[in-house]
Amino acid sequence: MPYEWMPTDAPGAPKAELHLWPFRSLPRRGFVWIMGLGFSLMLIPLLALLGTVTLWWLLPFALGAMGALWFFIEKSYKDGEILEELLIWPDHMTLTRHGPGGKVQEWQANTYWVTVEMHKTGGPVPNYVTLKGNNREVEIGAFLSEKERPRLYEELREALLRAKSIG
Repeated sequence: MPYEWMPTDAPGAPKAELHLWPFRSLPRRGFVWIMGLGFSLMLIPLLALLGTVTLWWLLPFALGAMGALWFFIEKSYKDGEILEELLIWPDHMTLTRHGPGGKVQEWQANTYWVTVEMHKTGGPVPNYVTLKGNNREVEIGAFLSEKERPRLYEELREALLRAKSIG
């Protein structure tokens, strides 16, 4: 699962702590294998052209294709550097989103007035989960899969109910 409930036992610590991040289908090790495999497969047709002028005409395009593959996979990694942290205390809660390029967004509200909502339709993705409170509605876990968001919704509702009952 691309989210994890963290243990919180220390005094003064939040009653619930949740970390969410996007799933990476291609780990860094796989990236190395893809680049190596792409380079090797690109060499096969070029081997027949060794010693000819045509090789020098095709080589820049082959290297350009490898460079484009490298660039766009790296861009995908940079765009996926997202971490959402939800901290729930009995009297307040905070949601901090660390986005690509170091961009940080924060939302705070009184736990008692916060509601967790799941929008079956009308959102940017099916089963869109939001937290509503402090006159604002914020998304949480929009990058999760369609099957993971309903489970997150239920777990958030339970954590919120537990925190409200403590306070």
